[in-house]
Amino acid sequence: MIHGSEEIETIVLQKITPTLEEKKHLEDVIASLKEEVQKQINKTRIPIEIELVGSIAKDTFIRNAVDIDLFLCFPPTVPRETLEKTGLAIGRAILEHQEECFAEHPYVRGIFKDYKTELVPCYKIQDASQKLSAVDRTPLHTRYIEQHLKETQKKEVRLFKQFLKGIGCYGAEAEIEGFSGYLCEIIVLKYGTFQQLIEQVCQWNYGEKLALDKRIPADFTTPLIFIDPVDPERNVASAVSLEKFNLLIKACQDYKKKPRLSFFFPNTLQPWTLQEIKKQIGSREFIGVKFPKPIIIPENLYPQIRKSVRSIRELCEQYGFPILNATFTVEKDEVYIILEPQTMTISKTVVHSGPPATLKKNADDFLKKWIDNSRTVTKPYEKDKRWYVEIEREFTNIRILLEDQVKKVSLGKNIDVDILKDLTVVDTNELLREHLRAFWTLYLDQRMSWER
Repeated sequence: MIHGSEEIETIVLQKITPTLEEKKHLEDVIASLKEEVQKQINKTRIPIEIELVGSIAKDTFIRNAVDIDLFLCFPPTVPRETLEKTGLAIGRAILEHQEECFAEHPYVRGIFKDYKTELVPCYKIQDASQKLSAVDRTPLHTRYIEQHLKETQKKEVRLFKQFLKGIGCYGAEAEIEGFSGYLCEIIVLKYGTFQQLIEQVCQWNYGEKLALDKRIPADFTTPLIFIDPVDPERNVASAVSLEKFNLLIKACQDYKKKPRLSFFFPNTLQPWTLQEIKKQIGSREFIGVKFPKPIIIPENLYPQIRKSVRSIRELCEQYGFPILNATFTVEKDEVYIILEPQTMTISKTVVHSGPPATLKKNADDFLKKWIDNSRTVTKPYEKDKRWYVEIEREFTNIRILLEDQVKKVSLGKNIDVDILKDLTVVDTNELLREHLRAFWTLYLDQRMSWER
């Protein structure tokens, strides 16, 4: 039985640190990739420089989670259109199972000799003030970490990354809204060791401001602010959602109290049976909106789904249906937005509050609107120097509201255009499906991932 955190961390490092053989094999693959890229560059007659960036270049990568990030650094004099066109052409010529992605400009992601690989065009700059696009900073980040991260701290970064992976907070992409690799590295630079980092994160508060120098971080409206040491205008932690910020603090507090291997390697989720799910739900009721999953990259898909969740929740609350919780799940071919309303039906009438009687123009407008309105049940009346009117609600059943109104609200560019015709409203029974067992288990199980 393992008890001490040091013992646990030693075991974790044995599992996640790449061996010398693995590093050597990876170096050979990268050398071969650079050779192929150089052949393509030679055809362009543009002096493009190849630069390896990311965790491989910084030697902070975790075995079995290896992505090769190769940047194609163009001279700043090259037109943006040429950079994009040439960058895509090089990527398409080399990578297998490729897909075109978009950061601030397009790039190609795919496979090279069994490794996930990204070939990203950027402009070659000396410091962040010269940047022409956001990705131009990435090589500067790599150089900064190479210069400042001590050899002994590489293991601390690996531990932190695996800890974040284990609790579901690793990755700044839209699907996760967590901590990027670079953010992990500068947090380790800030605190020195993984142990120190755990201690410090336990004391974080909303709006936590961090920097590696004496500069006072600018105000950003995010839960965590960490000023980029290579670009003081940028918050490296801008992608971190409130949910993931709070989750990391909770995990660090729990780890400090009782270190366990399951923080780094949680047990695989065992979905409950539908019978168990129904038992846990009890008398609670749910309503959902189901539509086909748009065929777009996750970076575009997830922000649109989150926007849809907000829009649908606002719609329900605007019509008098308080929502206890609103969430979503992305399945193989479908997206479900799932709401837990306080109630499925509400009263037929509602007392609608008007303006103070002293505001004559507003009061006149209110009276004009409601005095002969077909929805008015009780004529406008004055009480405690304010006008009121009792009116019939437009919708008393949340399902009917959604069926009538959901297609009229703005959900997201690709959802609005392609999907709305196939959107359906589903109730609790229709949501209790075999393929949603994992979703319901996560939703209903109150335990944290490391407790399961």
